[in-house]
Amino acid sequence: MKKISLFFIIILYYMASINAQNADHLFMVGEAIKAPSGHNTQPWLFRISDDAIQILPNYDKSLPVVDPDNRELFISLGCAAENLRIAASHKGYAAALDISEEGIITVNLTKDASVEVDSLFWQIAVRQTNRSIYNGQMVSADTINLLKRVFDESPVNAYFYEKGTAEFDSIANYVVMGNVLQMQDKAFKKELRSWMRFNKKHQDEMNDGLSYAVFGAPNLPKFIVKPILSKAVNEKSQNKGDKKKIASSSHFVLLTTASNTCEEWIKLGIILERFLLKSTRLGIIHAYMNQPNEVSHLSAAMAETLNISDEHPTILLRIGYGEKMPYSKRMPVEKVILNE
Repeated sequence: MKKISLFFIIILYYMASINAQNADHLFMVGEAIKAPSGHNTQPWLFRISDDAIQILPNYDKSLPVVDPDNRELFISLGCAAENLRIAASHKGYAAALDISEEGIITVNLTKDASVEVDSLFWQIAVRQTNRSIYNGQMVSADTINLLKRVFDESPVNAYFYEKGTAEFDSIANYVVMGNVLQMQDKAFKKELRSWMRFNKKHQDEMNDGLSYAVFGAPNLPKFIVKPILSKAVNEKSQNKGDKKKIASSSHFVLLTTASNTCEEWIKLGIILERFLLKSTRLGIIHAYMNQPNEVSHLSAAMAETLNISDEHPTILLRIGYGEKMPYSKRMPVEKVILNE
């Protein structure tokens, strides 16, 4: 009888350990999916095993018009991987990343009591892409130098262009040119509209995409809001808004890669997320202005103008200070986990 009791105690202990591990893994995935992605498509899937979590591209969430080579998709996966690694440290796991040629990221996890919690963990929940008009306050040179340290010993090059400089104005002009070209593309506008969520009910049904609140729209019936927002997707409106947003910002931040490879995009995403989390900790907000990077001949022209013609402009951000905005929705964790 004692042997049977001992047997059941061992089984219960084993099951409790497994359940705790699964809970830890689910927690990590929940933090990973708070990463940014183009149009908030959330283009990732996760496969959980006993000692690893794989992050896979979900091509059903790709953006074939604006991101035809999936560059921004893989950058998003890198951002998610960094969030997952940071969350793993919070749960006492050492995390080692492997990247396959196909862009599958394997995060190998080892329970380790000596692991220090990454201090950026607390910023994962509060980081957001803030598309509002900022308050015009400049980020100090000392703070910019702190942010530059994120890229020390990084394969990614980062350039900071202060408002009032010729380079800042040149980039602003390329953003305008990018808007003109994209807004003249019917396929681009159709793709953008397909990811717009027109009121709270629509947003809560989908749990992804660009919320009505992002565009400053009221929570009204979809049949009222949809034609208004759809009509607002045009060259004149986009440039009018972006010029105000750029003028309210402190700096442009441009991240470049040496070559356009999947592994390089993922590594850029990893360091990008650290930069965004550190910026958040410093009270700095950000938004993407990737239009010039998404039009190949504009990207090349901008690189030449900025005297970095041997590099590939990949991510363009504006940073500054301002008020918090509503947060974008995320898919439930169980919806992004592969059950195989």
